[in-house]
Amino acid sequence: MNRIGYFFLYLALIVVAMFQILPLIWLFIFSLKDNREIFAGSPFALPSEFRWENYVKVWDGGIGVYFFNSVWITVVAIILTVLFASMATFAITRMKWKLSGLVLGLFMIGLMIPIHSALIPLYSMFMGVGMIDNPWSIVLTYTAYNLPITMMILLGFYYTLPKEVEEAAIIDGCSIHRMFFRIILPMTTPVMATTVVINMIYNWNEFVFVNTFISSEKYKTLTVGIQNFIGQYMTDWGAIGATLIISVLPIIIAFIFFSNKVVEGISSSAVKG
Repeated sequence: MNRIGYFFLYLALIVVAMFQILPLIWLFIFSLKDNREIFAGSPFALPSEFRWENYVKVWDGGIGVYFFNSVWITVVAIILTVLFASMATFAITRMKWKLSGLVLGLFMIGLMIPIHSALIPLYSMFMGVGMIDNPWSIVLTYTAYNLPITMMILLGFYYTLPKEVEEAAIIDGCSIHRMFFRIILPMTTPVMATTVVINMIYNWNEFVFVNTFISSEKYKTLTVGIQNFIGQYMTDWGAIGATLIISVLPIIIAFIFFSNKVVEGISSSAVKG
């Protein structure tokens, strides 16, 4: 009976996986066709000629600028978010001070603030300091908005780190800063990998803030800049497909390489919590 149950379980998982993968396969095949093959043939039929020039066309057309903007903004925002969240979580969970509970509550309130309710206040603030149409306004916004969820993931892990390690470090003359960077951070690598992937998915796919704060083409990210390409290549559907593949490929690669780390980090945090 157990074998039969596992058989149907894996069968159901395979079916679900196929439904998830088929749209990506279709989009990839779509991106290698011309308009005639797209509208005349079967959606899943292979093209008579693989038109890799669709990718060259959109890359040379300027999507490379949007791609690299997305890369550096995402990377910088992830580094700042994970570093600040780790510091705050360390201070709240490993150090004794009166207002630690209140400060943690203030951070967690950030989880309840809808993105759209903050657009006008953030726009007014960035306008006042001259940061509208500046990519650093996007970096700071991503960092601030991702701090609560990142800290929430880190909390369960930090609460149960063995205090003996810190006591031994202090006895050996280790300062708080050195202890954090040399001992605590390396111990939290699995859960940090989880927060990195979650932050990457959010930052890479975010649309509202970039569309509101950025107007110059040279600062736009893929999610916003891709609109221009869809309009520019409205009659060239193969080029539109190539643009969409380029936009989703980094997330797919990241998930393939770090999916085990995500599961490991979440499970370890949950068990320790």
